[in-house]
Amino acid sequence: MQWGCYMSLLKEVILQLFFAIIPFVFFNIYYRDKMRNYSRSFIVITSSACMFLAMTFAPSVTTGMFFDIRHVIILFGLVYGGIEIALLLLIEALLYRYYLGGEGTWVAMLILIVNFVFSLFLYRHYKASYRKTLYLFMTSAIFSTVALGTTYYFFPTYVTQHLVYYTIVIPIQNFFGLWLLMSLFSKCVSDKELFIRHAQNEKIQTMSHVAASLAHEVRNPLTAVKGFLKLIQECPENLVKVDQYIGISLDEIQRTEAILTEYLAISKPLKERHEIINVSEHLQAIREVMLPFANMHNVELTLQDFERPVTIKANSDEFKQVLVNFIKNAIEACSDISDGKVSLDLLIERNKALLVIKDNGVGMDAGQISRLGTIYFSTKTTGTGLGLTYSYHVIHAIGGTVKVSSKPRVGTKFTIMLPYKAQ
Repeated sequence: MQWGCYMSLLKEVILQLFFAIIPFVFFNIYYRDKMRNYSRSFIVITSSACMFLAMTFAPSVTTGMFFDIRHVIILFGLVYGGIEIALLLLIEALLYRYYLGGEGTWVAMLILIVNFVFSLFLYRHYKASYRKTLYLFMTSAIFSTVALGTTYYFFPTYVTQHLVYYTIVIPIQNFFGLWLLMSLFSKCVSDKELFIRHAQNEKIQTMSHVAASLAHEVRNPLTAVKGFLKLIQECPENLVKVDQYIGISLDEIQRTEAILTEYLAISKPLKERHEIINVSEHLQAIREVMLPFANMHNVELTLQDFERPVTIKANSDEFKQVLVNFIKNAIEACSDISDGKVSLDLLIERNKALLVIKDNGVGMDAGQISRLGTIYFSTKTTGTGLGLTYSYHVIHAIGGTVKVSSKPRVGTKFTIMLPYKAQ
């Protein structure tokens, strides 16, 4: 082979390695702002696309003989999607290889089937092993050996003429394709799982703090109801007073029921749906839930009345959790201030819904502001920072942005800009 042929072959191998990391690339694009990991449908779609591209632009040293990363993709589908998905990928590879045709069609299809059988034996050990790189090396060696041995059995002259290609290029292509795809995708999946787990733990911790303040707040109306019931018991003949006491008791119970209902709605598992929601209604409801938490920290929590509906398209459960995270952080920032105050304002400006959460707490410096929303950064000594990281993800996913202005010992103002959806 001439130098120009080697360079052309190198370009084709690099292209194959690029095709190999397509699932990794699309995972980072599609799941970046989502609170869930990959799905079987994602594996099917990305692997099928990767298979089609790899086989369409496969490297070849002679007409009718192609060697691409189809075996790598099938093993990937087997590890992350299961046997059913791997079978679908195998069928796709067999049918497309038959369509491409050429002298080596039936040999290539035989190699596919043999390597698939080996993959069935290897993939369970790979998933359970801590020495994954060694297994990837062994698997790529098996794939390359099967390709070399089978092709040599049917076309010995062809193999001896291109021995360097079969003994060096194909093994390198198989190993680096496997190593890049499996290691990069595995790292992304494990990082996403870790983030989701910690974010859920952060949510549980947040809601447990709110629940503690709610338990304290609920005692007050229960005590009042208990007192009025005793008064009714003492003078049941005074119908005017009895009616008054019953009315007050019902109002207290209704308010308590509304707060508890909203709390349970926030703490339940998130649902995957987006709909038109009224920000002002959500803000009012969350303010009622967070008011006991603010009272427990001696912080005044105010909300500007905004009668006009301010609607956005978002996941209702996710947006409520975002409000809880921001308001809780603002209240805690004021917990050591004698006259702590958190204000919530809502307005519409330039076709944007602006939610302003302002406090007069400890504040932040420029370095802390620049790191807000990054994973595991928190201004609190006991915090993980995942509450705000999750909130930033949700806001960015619906097309919103967050602007922060703060000064140490002065306070902080979060301006959350959301795309306004007029009804």
